[in-house]
Amino acid sequence: MPKMKSHSGAKKRFKKTGSGKYMRKKAGKAHILTKKTSRKKRKLGKVTEVDETQKKDVEQMLPYS
Repeated sequence: MPKMKSHSGAKKRFKKTGSGKYMRKKAGKAHILTKKTSRKKRKLGKVTEVDETQKKDVEQMLPYS
């Protein structure tokens, strides 16, 4: 059976940690930044863990990570 292909978009957006968690960037930092506070913009720059409800979907898109 041939190897499965990884989802190209998911490869760019998710990283797997050594403990098996998937990390993602937060949305909302691309544009319309003038009305957002400095605190909000600073927090949007951080990475966060993928929610448990979506972890299975990410694992399917990245079978060999």
